[in-house]
Amino acid sequence: MSQSVRLGTRGSPLALWQSEHVRQLLAVHRPDLDYEIVVITTTGDKMLDTPLPAIGGKGVFTAELEQALHERSIDLAVHSLKDLPTAASPGLALGAVIQRADSADALVSRNGHTVRSLPNGAQVGTSSSRRAAQLLYARSDLQIIDLRGNAGTRLRKALDPSGPYDAVVVALAALERLGRMEVVSEVISEDMMLPAPGQGAVAVQCRDETDGFGLVRDIRHEPTELETTAERAFLEGMGGGCAVPVAARARLGNDGWLRVRGRVVAVDGSKRVDVEANEEVPLGGGGRQVAYDCGFRLAAEALSQGAAELLTGTTG
Repeated sequence: MSQSVRLGTRGSPLALWQSEHVRQLLAVHRPDLDYEIVVITTTGDKMLDTPLPAIGGKGVFTAELEQALHERSIDLAVHSLKDLPTAASPGLALGAVIQRADSADALVSRNGHTVRSLPNGAQVGTSSSRRAAQLLYARSDLQIIDLRGNAGTRLRKALDPSGPYDAVVVALAALERLGRMEVVSEVISEDMMLPAPGQGAVAVQCRDETDGFGLVRDIRHEPTELETTAERAFLEGMGGGCAVPVAARARLGNDGWLRVRGRVVAVDGSKRVDVEANEEVPLGGGGRQVAYDCGFRLAAEALSQGAAELLTGTTG
C-alpha cells in the first residue's frame, strides 16, 4: 500500500492552487506516494472584517497549519512564504521554497488607471502597511482604505462600479496563478513599490525530522531559497512583521552575486530609507548562511540611516 502524504493548506482559491502545484511537483519525484490536500481554516480567514495588525499580523495565516503539523494531522504545510513568520516554530522547519513567480505588485483599477494617473484623492484599497506607505510616498493625496479578503474577493470589490475603491493593490503572482491577468492596469515598478520579503514564493513547511526533509528535498529551488533567505533576514533584522512597512527584494545573478535591496517607509509615506548590498554567494550548499548574513547586515545599515524612527508607532 502506498504511503499517504497529507498537505495542509488554507482554503482560498489561491492557496488551493499553490498546494495543488506543490502536490504535482512532489508527484513527479515520488510517484509511489499518495497525496491528500487537507484544508485548514486560519485565524486570518475567520476575521475578515478586522485589519491584519489588530489580529496579530504575522502568523494569522499560518498558526493553525503549524499546529496541525505539531499534532501530526498533516505531514506538510503549504504557505505563501510572505505569510510565514521569520522566527521558526520549535520542532518545525522550512523544508523547501519552490521556484518563485513574479514578485511585483499590481494595480487593479476598474477605470484602467496607473498609480500616477489616479485622480486626486483617489481611494485605494489594501490591508498592507508596506503597500500603503509606499503609495503615500509616491502620492501623498491618496486615501488608503483597508481591504481584506482573498484575492478573488478583493478583485470583485475593486471592479464593482458602485464600490468605494478607485483601485486596489494585489500581488501580481496571485493574479497570474488565478488566471486573472486581464484585470491588471499597471505592474508597479520596484522603484515605486518594492515587494514584501518572500512575495511570489511558495514555502513547504515540515516537522524538523529526516522524513520531512526527504519528502521535499527534490522540489527545492536554490536561487529562490537564497534570495528569500536574504529578504527574510532583512525583515527579521528590522524586527518586523506584516504590520511594519518593510520591503525587500534580492536577485541572484548567473555570476553567483546576490543583489539585495531593502526599504523602510514611514507609515504616513513622509520619508523612506533605501539600502542595497551585493554579496557573492556559493552555490550547491553553504550559501544560505551567507545570504542570511547579507540581509541581516543590510537591516543594520537601514537602522543606522534612521529606519527605526520611521517605524515608530507600528507593531511587529
